[in-house]
Amino acid sequence: MIRAIALDIGETLTHDTRYWASWADWLGIDRHTLSALVGAVVAQGRDNAEAVRLLKPGVDLEAEYAAREAAGLGERLEESDLYDDVRPALTALREAGVRVVAAGNQTRVAGRELRGLKLPVDAVATSGEWGVAKPSAEFFLRVVDLADVSDPGQVLYVGDHPPRDVFPAREAGLMTAHLRRGPYGHLWADDPRVREASDYRIDSLHDLAAIVRG
Repeated sequence: MIRAIALDIGETLTHDTRYWASWADWLGIDRHTLSALVGAVVAQGRDNAEAVRLLKPGVDLEAEYAAREAAGLGERLEESDLYDDVRPALTALREAGVRVVAAGNQTRVAGRELRGLKLPVDAVATSGEWGVAKPSAEFFLRVVDLADVSDPGQVLYVGDHPPRDVFPAREAGLMTAHLRRGPYGHLWADDPRVREASDYRIDSLHDLAAIVRG
């Protein structure tokens, strides 16, 4: 029985279009080229920050992040960054009687910004706040705690990125739903490994309420 829904954040609740565009503008590089390289390196199983380093060899990303914050151009989340189905779908889940939490590989700032949007969720947490990131098993143990259940099998983890969401969540004992959304969700959607590891395969967060209701 599903007692809690845990959702990834990037490309599940929020789309990354403005995020990467703002980084390209800050570093003076082409938006399309950066976006394409982000997709390429992630498809290869590498960290998305490597896309920036390919275009700006030797760049100190921590220093650039701090400089952006100091200039008032730092990390922000706005209502327009949310996918259209987020608020109605999460509201429907709350009405269905399950606990709803969001947990993903984001910074402390992103966690604060997401809470500021006052989504219909019971809790929000990020890897930056926890000090542990996906695909670590420890991250998913934290998710189970956040979901406030004793059995990992009562949590359905929803995400677009199989190597960081579906595969490690399943290994940690959670149920899994692969979301065909964003570049990574579409890239791996028909991979046999994803089909095998996913309890559910969905195209919209609206599909979750029907899953919970059985």
